[in-house]
Amino acid sequence: MAAAAAARAVPVSSGFRGLRRTLPLVVILGATGTGKSTLALQLGQRLGGEIVSADSMQVYEGLDIITNKVSAQEQKMCQHHMISFVDPLVTSYTVVDFRNKATALIEDIFARDKIPIVVGGTNYYIESLLWKVLITTKPQEMGTGKVVDRKVELEKEDGHELHKRLSQVDPEMAAKLHPHDKRKVASQDYQHGIFQSIGFKEFHEYLTTEGKCTPETSNQLLKKGIEALKQVTKRYARKQNRWVKNRFLSRPGPSVPPVYGLEVSDVSKWEESVLEPAVNIVQSFIQGHKPTATPVKMAYNESENKRSYHMCDLCDRIIIGDREWAAHLKSKSHLHQLKKRRRLDLDAGSATGSQSNSPDCDPERSEGESSGQHNQELKASV
Repeated sequence: MAAAAAARAVPVSSGFRGLRRTLPLVVILGATGTGKSTLALQLGQRLGGEIVSADSMQVYEGLDIITNKVSAQEQKMCQHHMISFVDPLVTSYTVVDFRNKATALIEDIFARDKIPIVVGGTNYYIESLLWKVLITTKPQEMGTGKVVDRKVELEKEDGHELHKRLSQVDPEMAAKLHPHDKRKVASQDYQHGIFQSIGFKEFHEYLTTEGKCTPETSNQLLKKGIEALKQVTKRYARKQNRWVKNRFLSRPGPSVPPVYGLEVSDVSKWEESVLEPAVNIVQSFIQGHKPTATPVKMAYNESENKRSYHMCDLCDRIIIGDREWAAHLKSKSHLHQLKKRRRLDLDAGSATGSQSNSPDCDPERSEGESSGQHNQELKASV
């Protein structure tokens, strides 16, 4: 797990011995299951901070266990924000909505001389707070005005358009439904959001067949769900670690906050390896001096041109920067287009070859075959 502490100059009352203090924005990063929520809670208690959740599933009401929300008791120990305030059945919630609400909360926390602690596993939520990566749109007013039933609105749309949208998010279900059956298509297209939580899909078959099959079959489905959950969790953890590496460690620059690594592999050494180092790092920012801990850094090529211009004719995209260009060449979208182009070239070559090899189009080959046949006949007669 890594903790990124980004100091910002927010003047507050004088601290110890009259020293001028600055409050940092603390962001706790890391893979799922590494104790991010526990560290955030402990830091909030020790330093008088408030926690801002950056989890795209925890914003929804319900499914507290499957989305791994902090308990009501833990929320009383330290003020938590951005948890359980969106109705998953009637509200379409986006990262822009999160950014608009969370930034206002962070400013309010700073205004009250407290430290905002951002923690969560949804990387693009965190990214929206640290960098201007989103196009600002008209914010949706949450909890005010008329509540729109998303399912009803979807059923008003064109059936073919709905079916096309469903095929993008759930191709298997789309193949089973007719585009004219708008009610079912809208229902399936609508069942996303919180239902994408890890653990929901994996145990869906087990839960829906409970009491309808033999105990042996039910036990097999349970084991199947557990194994699927393990695999999905591992993939998600690797994805989170890659994001920290690529977004924070591989792209050094003035806009990237310092990242400090914390060793969480041994839970028995939590106090000495995680909590105390994290507290010392944040207190250093508060007191306005450099932490004794060294930020995590990765070797990179200083000669890399961050402003170089690259045009990918295959994907019809413009890429700026050598590192970004190298990443694009390895991306799934580019490799897909490359594979598609090669397949088309191969098909075109095969078609050309078949035409050139046709007896009607190759008189020389016909003569050769006739001559060869004559020679065979001579050999046979001899």
